[in-house]
Amino acid sequence: MTEKQVNPWLTAIAVMFGTFMVVLDTTVVNVSLSHIAGSLSATIEESTWVLTSYIAANAIILPMTGWLATFFGRKRLLIGSVIGFTVASMFCGVAPNLTTLILFRVLQGATGGVMQPLSQAVLLEAFPPQDRGKAMGFWGLGIVVAPILGPVLGGWLTDNYSWRWVFYINIPVGVVSVMLTRLFVFDPPYLRRVSTRIDYWGLMLLAIGFGALQITLDKGQEEDWFSSRFIVMLAVAAVAGLVIFCWRELRSDEPILDLHVFKHRTFTVGTILMTMLGLVLFGSLILLPVMLQTLFNYPSLQAGIAMAPRGIGSFIAMPLVGLLTAKVDSRKLVAAGLALGGWTLAWLGNLNLQAGYWDFFWPQVLQGFALGLLFVPLTTVTMGDLAREEIGNASTLFNLVRNVGGSVGIALISTMLTRVRIAHHDTLASHITIYDPAVQGLFRQFQQMFQMRGGSAPPDQAAVAAINGLVARQASMLAFIDMFRLLGMIFLVLIPLVFLMRRPRGASQAVAAAVE
Repeated sequence: MTEKQVNPWLTAIAVMFGTFMVVLDTTVVNVSLSHIAGSLSATIEESTWVLTSYIAANAIILPMTGWLATFFGRKRLLIGSVIGFTVASMFCGVAPNLTTLILFRVLQGATGGVMQPLSQAVLLEAFPPQDRGKAMGFWGLGIVVAPILGPVLGGWLTDNYSWRWVFYINIPVGVVSVMLTRLFVFDPPYLRRVSTRIDYWGLMLLAIGFGALQITLDKGQEEDWFSSRFIVMLAVAAVAGLVIFCWRELRSDEPILDLHVFKHRTFTVGTILMTMLGLVLFGSLILLPVMLQTLFNYPSLQAGIAMAPRGIGSFIAMPLVGLLTAKVDSRKLVAAGLALGGWTLAWLGNLNLQAGYWDFFWPQVLQGFALGLLFVPLTTVTMGDLAREEIGNASTLFNLVRNVGGSVGIALISTMLTRVRIAHHDTLASHITIYDPAVQGLFRQFQQMFQMRGGSAPPDQAAVAAINGLVARQASMLAFIDMFRLLGMIFLVLIPLVFLMRRPRGASQAVAAAVE
């Protein structure tokens, strides 16, 4: 079968198999950590390296995608990545100890890191200009839905089978992906393999900078940030590595990442917006399941299911946005997505401890719809002013900043949630006094309860513990409310930035520019 005979939707399905699998693996393991720790005789803190190692390797390899595609060829690199990811998944499933599991999670992250930008470029090239908005809608659907589906699938597999099936499930998907890629994916005529000098110093600085940054963000809260010498050393290594890397890449004739693309104002603003979008998306993905499990006592699987409505909203929005990008100024769609997303986060920020399932359902549906309005149009506008030869490198940077934003969002929200909760607890507790009639009434209730039940603990002590529990629960709720409102405010503040980007030349032209 020749390239001209391939139905572009077959190509879309081929690249989405691998991409969906990789993005899914960023969250599918989360709910299985306690099972992994118990099975491999490790602590929960040690088991979090299963997540950190994957994300760090992913962050290191992603910036190299454009250079690797030039060196090996895009199709060859894509097939090799899927094979590597699938083999690593198999070995993760049979890992006898935590060290081995972490080693193969690093291999998973390294092989999976190149798939997102590669699949995006292949997908756009497979479609004629007038259909590329639909293609981006299809691709964006997988990127948005996969992190939401991950906890649901991971919880179901772990509860019904074993945590090892979280990795085994990738094997048949990977096999199908390789077969489809071999049949339906082709390198464009203008893309030729080029053997260039390997910038070993650039590779080393890149690995040090992004690796140290990712581990700093993942482990910072656990180690109490800069009170830990380990975190301080990592932070210094991250800053030094990235600064020297940027200096070298700007002066190099054959850079791994060409940073000169930031001379385009629209691209620069677009990457800022995508960074913040990653921050808000992943930050909110951390907040909601934690709130459902700690305050509303949802089991892990039910918490994952309760987050599914966001995927429903994105599923509805993506095909619609793919059609609208051909008719509407994409900047307006991005602004509408930011406004709607900010409003839904403010909606979640008005919940209370009496909230039920449907109170979570509707804001999430609309939030998913808002994310659908953001991903495709933002990519269209950001890439619209770039020349064909700049696109591969720019796509790598664009995907990189989303992942970095997500890592920052997770670290920032986790830290702020803990500290804001403590502050609210102290404030609420300072207003409680024995002279308060409500407190006196609670003490009398506990005295009566213990007299009826013949309790062994002193009633006053039990009443103090109960009051502290109520205060802690209310403080946690207030902290979640503050975080949701903060994320919503970030979305609203970003709206003026959208109109600093140049008006796209037309959706089909702008998306076409992303691959021509």
